[in-house]
Amino acid sequence: MKQDVIRLENVSKIYDMGEEKIFALDEIDLNIEKNDFVSILGPSGSGKSTLLHILGLLDDPTSGKVFLDGVEINKLNEDTRAHLRGKKIGFVFQTFNLVPSLTVLENVALPAVIYEQDEYSAHSRATKILEKIGMGDRLLHYPGQLSGGQRQRVAIARALVNEPEIVLADEPTGNLDSKTGSEVLKMFRGLHEEGKTIAIITHDASITKITKRIIRIKDGKITG
Repeated sequence: MKQDVIRLENVSKIYDMGEEKIFALDEIDLNIEKNDFVSILGPSGSGKSTLLHILGLLDDPTSGKVFLDGVEINKLNEDTRAHLRGKKIGFVFQTFNLVPSLTVLENVALPAVIYEQDEYSAHSRATKILEKIGMGDRLLHYPGQLSGGQRQRVAIARALVNEPEIVLADEPTGNLDSKTGSEVLKMFRGLHEEGKTIAIITHDASITKITKRIIRIKDGKITG
């Protein structure tokens, strides 16, 4: 029997816009199991990015409960939550979010340095990951010297440096051409085969072809 790594119970996220309340998420129930490979599909404004922030412990729900490995996150203090987030969850963003003044190696090592590893160990681990994904010859390059596909590979390496159980990706191919996007998706498929739990937020139905499960969201509600 598979184990839930993330579970949402009756989760809502409401934004107060003066006299109007916007339900970005409306009473969501959702479970993501260990080694799941999920695409969360929805149009712009459907609430999928808000859902990613809740799943990744980047934001609090207005109401409802969020569980990570069976622990209710709402009851933990921010320091404990930040530590869990840094060790258990890796993030990949559409816009890469690399630090332009840092080299490829420094960008990938940064989360490990932040989460209490010494710099030598962090750089050693970052180097191994970059070599594994074919970026070993770009360690001392800066993000501005890389193609979009190379930057996304670096972003994925950064997401993996703390050896997280879960990888959450927000429109990871949105800024890439179709060929490069296909290569990035192959990387996610490989990560799933290695045992990672993967959730990809997307509006692109073609991405759902590589995932094992599709969760559809519209107007803040799970529709299928």
